Amino acid sequence: MNQFVTLFVGGLFLGAIYSLVALGFVTVFKATHVINFAQGSVLLLGAYVIARAHESVGFALAVALGVLAAAVASVLIDAVLIRRIRRADLGTLAILTLGVDILLATELSRRIGTDVLNIGAPWGSDVTEVAGIRVATSRVLAGGVAAVLVAGFWLAFKFTDFGIAMRSAAEDGEVASLMGIRLNRVAATAWALAGALAAIGGLFLTSFPAAGVTGSVGLLALATIPAVVLGGFDSPGGAVLGGLIIGVVSVLTAGYQEELSFLGRGLGGVAPFAVMLLVLLVRPSGLFGTREVTRV
Repeated sequence: MNQFVTLFVGGLFLGAIYSLVALGFVTVFKATHVINFAQGSVLLLGAYVIARAHESVGFALAVALGVLAAAVASVLIDAVLIRRIRRADLGTLAILTLGVDILLATELSRRIGTDVLNIGAPWGSDVTEVAGIRVATSRVLAGGVAAVLVAGFWLAFKFTDFGIAMRSAAEDGEVASLMGIRLNRVAATAWALAGALAAIGGLFLTSFPAAGVTGSVGLLALATIPAVVLGGFDSPGGAVLGGLIIGVVSVLTAGYQEELSFLGRGLGGVAPFAVMLLVLLVRPSGLFGTREVTRV
């Protein structure tokens, strides 16, 4: 029983990290109707900048630089590429972001090579224990940061001018434009937020118990795709819940790998996609997604 509780709690904290990255997907989709597959390489970029910069400028400033680099890269993807073919179909836009992801991830992987870069987190390999449950301190901090950021995002989305503009753009871009809402500014802000969230997610995904930053870190963002699909592409709340569900499923299936060995090895990596498919059979738009949302 203690093992189950420990795995479950660890899964929730991992899911909190997934929720941040998934929220970036949803933010871009709501503002621009683009499925941003470049989120993984942007996550890797943010983590890479932090790992390279922390020794010379300190951890806090390195994190700021990593978040800034990821946000700027995301905005450039929108301004230089997406904006030029904004009226293209969703499939074309998604493939374009996938191409960007491959190019950026390839270049970053070339720079990293076979090294494992230390993220330089001050909490190191510390472990927090409460009531007999041991969880990596990095995951506990990730849960706290995720809670604050998600709450802040919700408040901004509901009560600020940007939130109103993004909801209007998502509802009907042409009408929103006629009402004076600058769609390009809304899109740029959404892409910047998505990049920043990816960098923060990358920080915690590469902290202990992970080894550090490697060329394959960007692939970790693929685990958030089932979370986005599960919750619904246009639902911020769904992204958060989907991230938590996928985190718990991943950790539980990995933790009980021996008991589930009859289903094959590597079940922890496959289980999130299996859950996603099962949910889509019942609700094609996800748990909280709008049924009219177009899929690719």
